[in-house]
Amino acid sequence: MFWRNNKTIRPIKKHKRDKHATLSKYAKESYAKATLGGGAMKSAVQLPKGEQLSEWLAVNTVDFFNEISLLFGSIEEVCTKKTCPVMSAGPIKYAWADGIKIIKPVECSAPQYVEYLMTWVEQQLNDEAIFPLQFGAQFPKNFIEIVRNIYKRMFRVYAHIYNSHFEEIITMGAEAHLNTCFKHFLFFVVEFKLVKDKDMIPMKPLIDKWLGRGKESKSNKLKRSPSTKEEKKR
Repeated sequence: MFWRNNKTIRPIKKHKRDKHATLSKYAKESYAKATLGGGAMKSAVQLPKGEQLSEWLAVNTVDFFNEISLLFGSIEEVCTKKTCPVMSAGPIKYAWADGIKIIKPVECSAPQYVEYLMTWVEQQLNDEAIFPLQFGAQFPKNFIEIVRNIYKRMFRVYAHIYNSHFEEIITMGAEAHLNTCFKHFLFFVVEFKLVKDKDMIPMKPLIDKWLGRGKESKSNKLKRSPSTKEEKKR
């Protein structure tokens, strides 16, 4: 079984508001129907009628955070400072900076990068000025931009796993499960324009296949990316 002992790198975050718990249940049920063939993934991620976009994004951000925590916790024995001394996805290398504790981007191992990432995301999820819990409380005006930055970085965990650990995933018998998890994430970020195409280049062939974009022209084929990509924004 892929999720051995349900090991995570962060404790599973629970929804503290009944409304959020209800939305999360709805999202998971829609996702389950899509994966079992009873519905389409595109429709499963769409904003439910009558719901606010910010609430829907907030709920799913917590759920994807939990999914990635569980996912990486299951491969951390093979993704170490020794096997992955640099956080990368194919030829692209990612440097970490959060704009607060680490101002200048620093190159680090993949597990260290993920640790930085999950700590950074969790701090924001716990900040009620960003993810409010009180009924009627307003989300910040720049909430969409904050969420986009979170999803852009969470995408990199999937990109690293596919590019560096897919053989191990196959050995675990978890290829189908990983594909389902990433497909859910992909359709969600595409639906709400949370991650730019240029930031998803490491996964472009698979993404184009799943989104039905068809064969690319020679001029639009995946180009080799720069060997280093430093991130300077929060």
